Amino acid sequence: MRDMILVTGAAGFIGSNLVAALNARTEAPVIVCDTIDHPEKEKNLVDCRIAETIAPEDLVAYLHGHPGGIEAIFHMGAISSTTETDVDLITRMNVDLPIALWTWCAEHSVPLIYASSAATYGDGAQGFDDDGSIAHLESLQPLNPYGRSKNDFDIWAAKQIIDGQPAPPQWAGLKFFNVYGPREGHKGGQMSVVPQVYKQIVETGRARLFQSHHPDYEDGGQLRDFIWVGDCVEVMLWLWDNSHVSGLFNCGTGQARSFKDLATAVFTALGKEPAIDYIPTPENIRDKYQYYTQAEMGRLAAAGYDRPFTSLEEGVGRYVTEYLAG
Repeated sequence: MRDMILVTGAAGFIGSNLVAALNARTEAPVIVCDTIDHPEKEKNLVDCRIAETIAPEDLVAYLHGHPGGIEAIFHMGAISSTTETDVDLITRMNVDLPIALWTWCAEHSVPLIYASSAATYGDGAQGFDDDGSIAHLESLQPLNPYGRSKNDFDIWAAKQIIDGQPAPPQWAGLKFFNVYGPREGHKGGQMSVVPQVYKQIVETGRARLFQSHHPDYEDGGQLRDFIWVGDCVEVMLWLWDNSHVSGLFNCGTGQARSFKDLATAVFTALGKEPAIDYIPTPENIRDKYQYYTQAEMGRLAAAGYDRPFTSLEEGVGRYVTEYLAG
């Protein structure tokens, strides 16, 4: 009986939130694929019902041994560090593995929903339009091997469709923007800004943000499209429910907000007046620092997605009061 759901990267940030949401809405067994090598990653799944755990290196063999048992694959797993420099490792995990999953899903008629990334847009000079055409994708200039690998797979998938090659019955790639929320403790320095600012405020009573080195932006006025992780999960579940929808989609709110807004929301959630210090942006990242990101969300809306996105104030408030201070 085909009723199992496979989530890769399931002990990670978005993946573990997805597993929890799947548990809440279905009795279908959830198979998780991940390397659980951090206590926080273990904690991410402690409240989840898991049917089986698979190591990433065993995944392809596992799938070939279960040709009729998988209902859907959510591929969230990746080498996601923007500072990783092992290109061979990144290629194996972020390009070769999703190609193998796509091929298997096409052969067995299984939907595939996968994580792309807003890192594919590079410095944002060309905008943030989720145009899935090959010409547009090939014009993008990601700033690091991680972003390039995500774009490489998006290009490969687009070519399969254009060339009429076998494809999953439904496929959807999501370009996640600045996601924040619970179950990200394992990410260390790669965590969203919310828990970092929260820790600063609790320890010192003050928050630290980068100064602006751009004449068009005030200190703390750098803009990002911050999206609550629960909204990312809602988008994925909506796609799963709407199997006729395929394509490459941005996953942001479509509303850029400043880091100062975010820090102020943390202070408000803690019942404190904002007290923010601005420090120089490190010189090693200053020349590549992005001052503005905002997802173009028209394609997802045109596909039928009409649910509201959580406001920054509500999302940060929930994160602080229900999780960080809980």
